[in-house]
Amino acid sequence: MKNSLTIAFIGGGNMAGAMLGGLLGNLCQPQDLLVVDPNPATRAAWEEKGIPTAEQASESLSQYKIWIYAVKPQIMQQAVQASRVFLRDDTLVISIAAGLTTALLSDWLNGADAARSARLIRCMPNTPALIRQGVTGLYAVPTVPEADRELAERVLSSVGAAVWVGQESQLDAVTALSGSGPAYVFLFIESLMAGGIQLGLDQDQARRLALATLKGASLLAADSEDSPARLREKVTSPGGTTAAALARFEQGDFTGLVQAAMQAANDRAAEMARESAAGSTVTDTGKK
Repeated sequence: MKNSLTIAFIGGGNMAGAMLGGLLGNLCQPQDLLVVDPNPATRAAWEEKGIPTAEQASESLSQYKIWIYAVKPQIMQQAVQASRVFLRDDTLVISIAAGLTTALLSDWLNGADAARSARLIRCMPNTPALIRQGVTGLYAVPTVPEADRELAERVLSSVGAAVWVGQESQLDAVTALSGSGPAYVFLFIESLMAGGIQLGLDQDQARRLALATLKGASLLAADSEDSPARLREKVTSPGGTTAAALARFEQGDFTGLVQAAMQAANDRAAEMARESAAGSTVTDTGKK
């Protein structure tokens, strides 16, 4: 028997897998879930966990309260058009595709019924969701009922924290900070390791020291009442080793470089949205 929370994933890749991992045994049981994916290997992996799968969209989708579109942006329109006929008026639709605005998604969904795109939420998760340590930015169109907003937050909170934004354009900033952010951290870890090796440590030593340092500093910043700036000051003795290192960071405008990198990510996210809108094909209702 299915419980009241039933979720269909349209697309069963890595991010869907992260979310499914957080949901299973927590908010849902295997029989409450469905994965729709054309890849036989992907379906087999989920079937091993007891989760029903389907090769393509069908009438069975109408039985699920939440649809999560977890396909690549390039094939989202195709996925929406193949499934929208099975939407019900109370279906909550969540998209995790980058660069596809709610306006564009609503236009594609409206091929079924204009009322059925009224419950649409767009979100930007990140890869630490794979270990339930992610953070997701969410934006809901104004017509989404409060109960559905709470439901979406429950689902996304199963793999980490959830942060709402009031304007859809802010999702570009979320993408630049937390969506792309893990890559910045991984680059910093690589750099710390390379620096340690250059100074005489072996690779294992450098890796263990770098990872433990990042983890410990992050946990300290999360738990401390002090701001990150104050914590940095506490580590930095005048004329000491940390001060010498930070002076080199400042000489290279480290803060400005990070901000410029984030601006580039933000601008690219906005550009992707424009490209998706421009590349949208004519739907079977004659819309653009």
